[in-house]
This record gives sequence, C-alpha cells and structure tokens, in this order.
Amino acid sequence: MRIRRILAAVTATAALAGLGLTGAAATAATAQGAPSYVTPSQCEKGGGTPRIDLPGNPCKGGTYDGQEVD
Repeated sequence: MRIRRILAAVTATAALAGLGLTGAAATAATAQGAPSYVTPSQCEKGGGTPRIDLPGNPCKGGTYDGQEVD
C-alpha cells in the first residue's frame, strides 16, 4: 500500500515537471518565432522616431528601438 502511494506521488511529480518544461519550450519558441513590427505611431509614443528612409525601416530610440516600422 505504501509503495503505491509513493509511486503515485512520483508519477504525479514527473507529469507536472513535464508540463512545466513543455510550457517553457513553447514560450521560448514564441518569443523567437515572429519578427517584431510596430506602427509609426507606436514608435513615436514609445519615444522613438520612425526612420522609414533607412534600410529595414527601423524605429530609432525609445521603447521600440531597432524594431521594424510597418
């Protein structure tokens, strides 16, 4: 009886740990997956200047520094 309780606790712990690792991997994949775009008004509200005259149309300065302006 005692062995069954211990085995159940170990199984539950392993299952929860597996879910935690899967969630962390999904978060990392999402963070790196899509390029980041901001609108010209978002760039300005964040304290930057949209430089659509430069290659890549970056937002220069502020919160969105270096992100592409779309």
